[in-house]
Amino acid sequence: MAGAFDNIHPGLSHQEALRLLSLPVDQLESQSDPYMAAAHLINFPGAETEQALIALVLDGDQSQPRRLARRKAVEVLGRLQCQDSIHAIGTCLLSDDCYLVENAAFALQLLHCQDAQILAELQGLLLQPGQNQRVLIQALAALNVAESLQDIQTLLESEDHGVRGAAISAMASLGGERQHLSGLSAQMVLPNQMDRQSAIQDAINAHALEVLPQILRAPVSPVFRMRALKALWPDGSSECEGLRLIEAVDGILLDRAESLELVHEYDQEPSNDFLIQEFFGTDFSRSYLALQSLQKRPSVDLWPLLEKRWDEEAHNDYGAHYFFIRLFGLIPQWPENAMPRIQEILLDAIATQRPQFMKSKPAAILSMASLSLINDPDTWHAWLDPQSTPFWECRYAAAMVAPRQCLDAARKDPNSWVATRVA
Repeated sequence: MAGAFDNIHPGLSHQEALRLLSLPVDQLESQSDPYMAAAHLINFPGAETEQALIALVLDGDQSQPRRLARRKAVEVLGRLQCQDSIHAIGTCLLSDDCYLVENAAFALQLLHCQDAQILAELQGLLLQPGQNQRVLIQALAALNVAESLQDIQTLLESEDHGVRGAAISAMASLGGERQHLSGLSAQMVLPNQMDRQSAIQDAINAHALEVLPQILRAPVSPVFRMRALKALWPDGSSECEGLRLIEAVDGILLDRAESLELVHEYDQEPSNDFLIQEFFGTDFSRSYLALQSLQKRPSVDLWPLLEKRWDEEAHNDYGAHYFFIRLFGLIPQWPENAMPRIQEILLDAIATQRPQFMKSKPAAILSMASLSLINDPDTWHAWLDPQSTPFWECRYAAAMVAPRQCLDAARKDPNSWVATRVA
């Protein structure tokens, strides 16, 4: 179950990771080595890895390097689907380290734990002070612990939005009580972005198709909206909840600020420098608001500022990177001297393999088309070819804007949504 961000130490071998994990703390070159080793072992599934991680989980050493590594080891064992680790992970529920308890609950969820004693201990933690109630609720719901419903119900009025959202989701998925789901819609426009993202995950966990229209208007990264659409949309359906599939996917990829319910506003017109800086923030609602304002500003004033900020940091900031790419396509005319550089930036964005920049790839294709920068039919054919362009969202974006004579291959695309787009 390794993911795109797991192999961040490609030169670290399996045996070296095992060695670092076994070293006494006083022999470590770096205090972070055990944590790094435990995290890296996700890339080496097998008995030797599992035994080393279980040994770490059961190790009583309470030094900080080992405590941090133990948290990661629990998570990795869960992701590796190591059933033999369930008992060891269950002992972590008794720890005074709330972060270890949190990771243990998450891992037991991944392992589909059905040990009655462990599930009872998990439930017993729910109302204890200092525990991560959101994670515990999610685990209890996913593990179908119906006995926890009464305790979960008491958290429907929690002042913590994340806890309240998880409780709403659990009451629906575990107890069949869906009358509270409208509360998730309200949380999708809260001032805090983490609360908005959590509400979307809660809707996914509850299979709450009825709130999909609100999800599609939520001012969060398009990654979260697309994840919800893929998780909730009924297979084989072209319409549901008053939505058309093609329009929903198109809307996420076009990602127009005007289509979202933004939760911020300006009380006076900000400067161009301020608006560009908003692209670097962590709140996408503010970034979308800045995008909405910048697309109305003269490009001759914007380009020198954008080029400078791109070279300084935007090229390596995945949030700003995305909004720069979007802005390039939203302004139809740029200074003549800017076009070669903009084209270079967009082509680099399409070609990137960096996982955190994936959402920029289809956006760059749409911006290229908006600026009429694609004249070669072979380029279209490459972008529509699953072999050349494995990322389906790029092929879909290309299908949205490609000339009709280039779309034959897309009609046979292995991704049904791409094929539906050109049918």
